[in-house]
Amino acid sequence: MNINPNEKIRSLGGYAFAEVDKMVGELKSRGIKPIDFGVGDPQDPTPEMIRKACKKAIDARKSSGYPSYIGDRSFREKIAVWNKKRFGVALDPEKEICSTIGSKEAIFNFPNAFIEPGDYVLMPNPGYPPYERGTIFAGGKCHFMNLLPENGFLPDLDAIPEEIAKKARIIWVNYPNNPTTAVADRGFYERLVKWARKREMIIASDEPYTENYYDEKPMSILEVEKEGVIVFQSLSKRSNMTCYRVGWVAGDERIISVFKKLKTNIDSGTATFIQDAATAALSDENHVRKLQNDYRKKRDILVKAFAAAGLETSEPKGTIYMWQRVPKGMTSVEFAKKLLDPKTAIVVTPGEWISKEIDGVNPGRNFVRFALVPGISDCRKAAERIRKLKF
Repeated sequence: MNINPNEKIRSLGGYAFAEVDKMVGELKSRGIKPIDFGVGDPQDPTPEMIRKACKKAIDARKSSGYPSYIGDRSFREKIAVWNKKRFGVALDPEKEICSTIGSKEAIFNFPNAFIEPGDYVLMPNPGYPPYERGTIFAGGKCHFMNLLPENGFLPDLDAIPEEIAKKARIIWVNYPNNPTTAVADRGFYERLVKWARKREMIIASDEPYTENYYDEKPMSILEVEKEGVIVFQSLSKRSNMTCYRVGWVAGDERIISVFKKLKTNIDSGTATFIQDAATAALSDENHVRKLQNDYRKKRDILVKAFAAAGLETSEPKGTIYMWQRVPKGMTSVEFAKKLLDPKTAIVVTPGEWISKEIDGVNPGRNFVRFALVPGISDCRKAAERIRKLKF
């Protein structure tokens, strides 16, 4: 018999970070151990206090059965407390918060709750692939908003054709931004809220990097407005909990209510012992400060190396990434391949792979993304290799 994927699967290209894994595998097959800045998966361990809380919770929850679809009340209450302390925004744990299995599944599935076939969804370019993939699987149309240096890597709302904006149900934003590392200010969020409300459009704000910053604390869009807004959060990068798959959504109770209905038809909730570990993580800021300091050290090591190699440098304001401009005359893919030379053996993500070419412009063509996930000692080794390249 023939086994054929459907049209939606056939329309998908390769997943960029799967391609990065392939590159790493090829180097390893040649006996070369690369320093991998490709995928944003922290290589340092989950903090001990979180691991201990999880171990304890496994026994405490030994007879707990299926978890709640929307998250244990205790976890949702802790999210509300943390949100009030961090952003000064009050959230009702019962109506305005829902736990998620990380943020990826929530982002991918979200369009299924609100768009009809043919509706538009607006999304950043470059951007997290599930914005696009979730829209496609929901039968929607994608409109990409280029994030360019001249706009501070913010979407140009005035450049969106009004005939498309009128047909759009959702606009995705992501600050601090992956991969550009830009941080949005209050003025941008205020303009966005006004612009989206005029067009009856839901703002979906992906905010997993609000705790990954270097100087000024990034804000949440919820500090500006809750009506018509949903925020997606995760503990993956804040607390090195990528494997745990735990996060939440919060915002307008009408949107959260619909999301809950969608979610209960898709999954059976986050494991309760994982939620207990997440509650412990949200109860502690010391490990967050330590991780921030470590990322700062890594950033500074690489910034100095780029400068020594003759590359244009820019210090990221937030996230765990660096959006490094490539040498003149090279594309991001060409530069990434140069770094893969066995003498250098550094893996990065070409910006072209996580950007779409729109009207002849690919916002990622002149950049590569470094995920600052190797340990500090490996970052020093990488810096020495980069210094030797000279551009």
